[in-house]
Amino acid sequence: MGRNKSKYYKRTLHQQAYDKLQSMIAFGESKANAKKNGATGNKIYSKSTYQTYKKHINYFVKYIMKTHPEVKSMKKAKKYVAEWLELRVAEGCSAWTINLEAAALNKFYEIAPDDPKRFQCPRRNRVDIKRSRGQKERDKHFAKLTNEELIHFCQACGFRRNVLERLRGDDLYDRQRVEQCLLQARKEHDMSMTKACEDALHFFSDQEYFILHRKDKGGKTRLAPIVGPHKDEIIRRMQNTAPNDLVWNYINSNCDVHGYRSDYATYLYKLYARPIKSLDYKKKILCADGKLRSEIYVCRSDEKGKKLDRKAIRAVSVALGHNREDTAITSYIRNL
Repeated sequence: MGRNKSKYYKRTLHQQAYDKLQSMIAFGESKANAKKNGATGNKIYSKSTYQTYKKHINYFVKYIMKTHPEVKSMKKAKKYVAEWLELRVAEGCSAWTINLEAAALNKFYEIAPDDPKRFQCPRRNRVDIKRSRGQKERDKHFAKLTNEELIHFCQACGFRRNVLERLRGDDLYDRQRVEQCLLQARKEHDMSMTKACEDALHFFSDQEYFILHRKDKGGKTRLAPIVGPHKDEIIRRMQNTAPNDLVWNYINSNCDVHGYRSDYATYLYKLYARPIKSLDYKKKILCADGKLRSEIYVCRSDEKGKKLDRKAIRAVSVALGHNREDTAITSYIRNL
């Protein structure tokens, strides 16, 4: 037994971390079903989440190897998690980066939310967001006039880059196709596609065309409406692309896809928002988490007191592929 333990510790920390992460992979399994059974703690369901967590755990491993060379096992390295995250705060990393690194390590070490030793991350405030805010160096290398059609495409559909790069001609859905797809998905017990179709038909009953966002962040699938002044232009390009062909063969790496996603969210909110004066603070609506809340959303932090239509926020969240209202408000909806 001693020899086996000695053999294990001959593996580097990187190798130990890799082995643990590999054992946590649950690609293709239903996270929703696992949540119902209370068994999501030690599993990673998305390839993109796996890659992100792996990268940040490797940062932690490098720190341990440099500052605590006597530590030879990932198990013993656990006690330095808080120390590492405190260092990252001191280095000036954003609250979003700190929260991401903490999430990776909490998942790796299965640190429960109610664990008193769990690191308390700094609060994420909208005013501190740097991504896609203001002029960036990369903007100098992206000609907006030359890429006008691509920009219109992003602003009308709310893509993440990974979906935009994989978009095919067959990913255009009209309302009739969504209805047919819903019947087929229910028949095949395809819960992901069933929910995508139901959400599209329920939240966007006035929209005729949708884009299928296949296996987006977290492995989710959704149907988001095509909106805005360039809607016909986008539909025409999709219809003129063969079903299995890429709609865009090349997407400039300097294209601020995330920023245009924000334009989409803002346009969508303005499209569906009702006048605040017509709303009643006492009237409750059902939210994504199953709780009833006022139909008037009152902003906090730097926009404290501003009132928004919660029903419109919910529609934007669905179109973006988020469940949480505050994500849509904090990261996407701007200049209202």
